[in-house]
Amino acid sequence: MIDPSLMASGSEVVIGLVIAVPVLLVGGGVAVGLRLRGRGGKSAVPPGEVASDAPTDVELARSADAAQAATAVDQPAAPAAAAAPPAPAPAPTPTPEPATYRGRLGKARGLLSGYLGAVRSRAKIDAATWDDLEEALIRADVGVGATDGLLTDLRARVKGGEIAGPDALVDALKADLVAMLSTADASLAVPRPDRAPVAGDPPPPDPAEDPSAPVDVWLFVGVNGVGKTTTVGKVANRLAASGTRVLLAAADTFRAAAGEQLAMWASRADADIVRGSEGGDPSSVVFDAVQRADAKGHTVVLADTAGRLHNKVNLIEELKKIRRVAGRPPGRVVEVLLVLDATTGQNGLAQAKVFLEAVDVTGVVLTKLDGTAKGGIVVAIQRELGLPVKLVGLGEGVDDLVDFDAAAFVDALF
Repeated sequence: MIDPSLMASGSEVVIGLVIAVPVLLVGGGVAVGLRLRGRGGKSAVPPGEVASDAPTDVELARSADAAQAATAVDQPAAPAAAAAPPAPAPAPTPTPEPATYRGRLGKARGLLSGYLGAVRSRAKIDAATWDDLEEALIRADVGVGATDGLLTDLRARVKGGEIAGPDALVDALKADLVAMLSTADASLAVPRPDRAPVAGDPPPPDPAEDPSAPVDVWLFVGVNGVGKTTTVGKVANRLAASGTRVLLAAADTFRAAAGEQLAMWASRADADIVRGSEGGDPSSVVFDAVQRADAKGHTVVLADTAGRLHNKVNLIEELKKIRRVAGRPPGRVVEVLLVLDATTGQNGLAQAKVFLEAVDVTGVVLTKLDGTAKGGIVVAIQRELGLPVKLVGLGEGVDDLVDFDAAAFVDALF
């Protein structure tokens, strides 16, 4: 017979096994699961911390890549970007209007119009009429001497009954100005190809074939800053356009930028150029230019000169020397043009007298006439200097240097 105490201990063992086996099975399963999840990239849990069931960063990244791939497969391809519209064609460059006296002398006309309007509005010619005319002419820079001469003649004609009424007086003043400005010969000594042949003219010599044909030399004189070098360039462009073979002489060796500026104009006019070293002898530049022109068959030499030397004596002597050298065969000086700035007014007359002492000036080039209200300086130049105005600048364009036309000039002022 079995001892009851042994039966009781055996029952306890069986009960313990029944409880222990499931516990071991569950614990083993949990350990295996944790081991498998650890391979997905989740780090071991440090001692003292609680493991989390949240997905790891690696798992999140993998899920995002899978979702993006699925979306790319499901969505249709984006349509190609629409072609950009063609660029608009550039607007055509407007053709500049040709320079005209009336179109460019608005400032001078505006100054005179108030006075002339006041004169015309009067019922008769009285003392106030003469005061208005005198003030208008003086303010326009006609000059005191020219103003007195004009008004003295008009007063005598009014007194003699030749002029009756303010309108007739203004018309008479206009006619007198045209007559005063038309007395001198304002034509340029242009080469023969620049004018139409006249019946009976001998055929012009070809400088390239006739070694005895002289080279025409034009000298441009004037103080610095009046537009002398620019004037040389514009004249070169004008002559070259007419078929004349032009050579430029950069004889202003005292101004550093003069040579470069003239070289630009030479390129623009397709003309040859002779330059000297900075501070060199200007006369040698002119001499070399004449010799080169003779050898290469150029018809005209246009010589730029210095406008400011160390003092007045040096300037006069240098210009005299240039004039002598330029006139040696095969060269002959046909024009000596004094370039004046119209905006300087009466001060330009004082400057001009320095150059008249040095060279025989043949005419005046008046630049920047469109930029001043003192257009009457043209009258003062011809009366005070006894020189014709041959060219006037009506703008900055290459074609804005035009022949002086007395009738058109006066008409633009009234």
